[in-house]
Amino acid sequence: MSAPLAPKHPNLGFYTLAGAPESPRDLIEEVTEGERLGFGTTFISERFNTKEAATLSGAAGAVTHSIDIITGATNHNTRHPIVTASYATTMHRLTGGRFSLGIGRGIAPMFKAFGIPPITTAQMEDFAAIMRRLWKGDTVIGHEGPIGKYPVLRLDPTFDEDIPLSIVAFGPNTLELGGRVFDNVILHTFFTDETLQRCVATVKDAAKRAGRDPASVRVWSCCATVGDHIDEPLRLRKTVGRLATYLQAYGDLMVSTNRWDSTVLEAFRADEVVTNIGGAIDAVATNEQLEHIATLLPDEWLAPAATGSPSACAAAVHQQINLGADAVIMHGATPTELAPILQFMN
Repeated sequence: MSAPLAPKHPNLGFYTLAGAPESPRDLIEEVTEGERLGFGTTFISERFNTKEAATLSGAAGAVTHSIDIITGATNHNTRHPIVTASYATTMHRLTGGRFSLGIGRGIAPMFKAFGIPPITTAQMEDFAAIMRRLWKGDTVIGHEGPIGKYPVLRLDPTFDEDIPLSIVAFGPNTLELGGRVFDNVILHTFFTDETLQRCVATVKDAAKRAGRDPASVRVWSCCATVGDHIDEPLRLRKTVGRLATYLQAYGDLMVSTNRWDSTVLEAFRADEVVTNIGGAIDAVATNEQLEHIATLLPDEWLAPAATGSPSACAAAVHQQINLGADAVIMHGATPTELAPILQFMN
């Protein structure tokens, strides 16, 4: 069997099953089409419904040959560290080295409701160190650290795996951790130009202080990419609906990170339409509700996105690189929806 061709767009990625897909099986068509179109990476997010990351990762790895696969993200504390380390090693070998284990801090209100302890920066750093030791065949005895107490942790003493680690980063502490320890740092959607530049600088400066080559840490901009070739109601869900869902989950962090006006968030949260939506806005809101919510969000809050004609979208994606990102996730659309834009990405 001949070696797979290198991706045409190695610095571009997409999220498979973005939002609330009808079926997890949609992933198969999305990742194979994304690979055919030349995307360098597909990202897999995790929701506690039909988007369990390990299952989806295996499916993506089985039907692709050249595209990289990154969990963006799972949480280190929802599986035993041996289970996660084994999962990552299995994916690494299944894909011939195309897999990166990506973790994140999670959504605090959801974790609290489910009785899952909140994730700290120290825990993620401790977890990363343990993963790397296990992948190198170490036996970890008597570990007592931020991730907990473990008498013995061991995979296989013959292992000598180099598996990239990725982290979804938002606040300065996580960004600095990404620069110190991780290989990929995945930023959030709807970051302003100034926020993107500040986040990139934080990551790269932290890498340099840790004695690492800043260029070895790949910072991914996550740019909502929703061209006007997509039907207007769906565009509304992918832009207004998506941002509103983020504001539901961690609005204070979004607003403080982008240095937006917090009184707008207060008005959004107090709005009767918003409070009466029983679930994630991008998943359950009606078109009428989304049209109303659009009136609550300033244009500047929706502006950090690639919108308009396919060529305009491509220019906006290119601008993310110009602002300092190493690579760009064209977020919120399927590869088929992104295909017209890719024609302008050469």
